[in-house]
Amino acid sequence: MRFRKTLYTLNIGNYAPEITRITYPLLRYYAKKCGAEFYVMTERKFPDWPVVYEKLQIYYLSEERKDEWSIYLDSDAIVHPETIDWTCFLPMDTVAHNGTDMAAVRWKYNEWFLRDGRNIGSCNWNTIASYWCRDLWRPLEMTPEEAIGHCFPIVEEMNTVISPDHLVDDFALSCNIARFGLKKTTLIELQQKIGLPNANFYWHQYTIPIHEKVKQMRDLVGSWGLKKIVGDL
Repeated sequence: MRFRKTLYTLNIGNYAPEITRITYPLLRYYAKKCGAEFYVMTERKFPDWPVVYEKLQIYYLSEERKDEWSIYLDSDAIVHPETIDWTCFLPMDTVAHNGTDMAAVRWKYNEWFLRDGRNIGSCNWNTIASYWCRDLWRPLEMTPEEAIGHCFPIVEEMNTVISPDHLVDDFALSCNIARFGLKKTTLIELQQKIGLPNANFYWHQYTIPIHEKVKQMRDLVGSWGLKKIVGDL
């Protein structure tokens, strides 16, 4: 019997404690609100791959843990305490990201993208899927070099901390959506559908250096009035 929800994040090598000090209390709060267990992936299972590829551990963990729903959020994502439990509104046959990109801008296409034709580019910092759609996180049947060779950051990213290897998990999930014909939606679309078009549930800036990210996070925590959960910074 499946009943578990898990909120996963990735933290290899004690990533930026000055960031997780801010984000983890809010992630734990959100997990509790959703009736989910908060699970931090700390061990490498794919040592030949860029570290972001470790997010695909969820393919195995979700089965081992008998997840009904698996939710993934990056360790540097801020989640507002009023964020809703999306699994109340998301069909089990549909996967969701906060938003998606035009795949052809980011990836060199293979036969899966050409056949699928929907041009869906995964944004894997915020991902939800039920056990029906566990294939979303299925590891790729290609080498790291082959996968990275398909990844092309946009110009805005080229001028920041982002390199092609940083995008390999997005590429992997994009491939799986196309390969398995997974239905997809976005949380932005769901917000419109359920009458919350202007809700501002998340903050995630992945292109800026850690010191600047911490500064902006502290300012946001203050402006959102979240110090009761996060504590003094």
